[in-house]
Amino acid sequence: MADETLPEPDRIEGAPHPRETLRLFGHAAARAEFLSAFNAGRLHHAWLITGPRGLGKATLAWTLARFLLATPEEDGGVFAPPPPETLDIPDSHPVTARLRALSEPRHFLLRRGLNSSETALSADIRVDEVRKLTSFLSLTAADGGRRTVLIDAADEMNTGAANALLKLLEEPPARVTFFLISHQPFRLLPTIRSRCRELRLAPLPASDLSDALALAGAAVEPEARTALAELAGGSVGEAFRLTNLDGLDLYARLVALFATLPRLDRPRALAIAETAAGRGNEARFDLIVTLIDLFLARLARAGTTRETPPEAAPGEAALFARLAPDAQAARTWADLAQTLGLRARRGKAVNLDPAALLMDMVLKIDETAGSLALR
Repeated sequence: MADETLPEPDRIEGAPHPRETLRLFGHAAARAEFLSAFNAGRLHHAWLITGPRGLGKATLAWTLARFLLATPEEDGGVFAPPPPETLDIPDSHPVTARLRALSEPRHFLLRRGLNSSETALSADIRVDEVRKLTSFLSLTAADGGRRTVLIDAADEMNTGAANALLKLLEEPPARVTFFLISHQPFRLLPTIRSRCRELRLAPLPASDLSDALALAGAAVEPEARTALAELAGGSVGEAFRLTNLDGLDLYARLVALFATLPRLDRPRALAIAETAAGRGNEARFDLIVTLIDLFLARLARAGTTRETPPEAAPGEAALFARLAPDAQAARTWADLAQTLGLRARRGKAVNLDPAALLMDMVLKIDETAGSLALR
């Protein structure tokens, strides 16, 4: 049962939970690979679903679990129906309703639980949560059928939890399928990775990204689709954050500000920085830092490859051409990108003034642009 007094650790604010999303956009190769294994009778007991945050890994995992729990097992007789051609399960199916309500007795969701004082969510998945999974697996399904386990996210397991899960993967119970979601699979134990079959997800194209947002109630204007896909990196989760915090408009303001380099418009810079000051604006601060990091990365990439990406804001292409006209300038911007955002986030962690930290970032960018202009 879910603890209704606390936020769900695997839910993106402002977006439906993945178990509530019945239509999955993109990732056709991953879906086809799983369905092919199922129809061939070679279903692996553990699937590791990997890729950056927000690509739809959890939505895919819930789709696969729903499919397994709702699809009848066939005996291979003469009158057996043809193999399924899709993973889709109707909204009206009882399994769909039970999964949405977290009341499906054949499914176990492993995620961060309460901390030791039971006052907030734990910072990681602890061994106590895996022990609950062990108890679940020690029981036999009432109908003797399939059972599923979904771990969101496997990266969040502490050492004790990871070792406890490894024992379950080494000797998996019959008719149980594990789905491990991982944003950074290199953080997992190699022995865990080796016991899983990987489904690696790629960023969504602009059309799938906007369709996924529209289905979740966050419609995107056609003219903004390319910009959103560029800034979100094909991640639905990041696209939600950008949409909820007016990220496209903010990035356009930053590009307009950097167009004044190397004679920075300081009043305009201060106006942007001050929007992240004060209590309750932590998300705004983090978004501005992320967008500055992204601007520098795109600038360095454009200078290195001599290929201008699709514009995420008006005037971006011309600005890239002016600030990074050659590989040497591109390397300078790349070096700056590696340190600037990290320094700002560290400063925020020790409670330095957010507006001052952002101004420091912008002034450092202005200084770098000035040095390059004097070459």
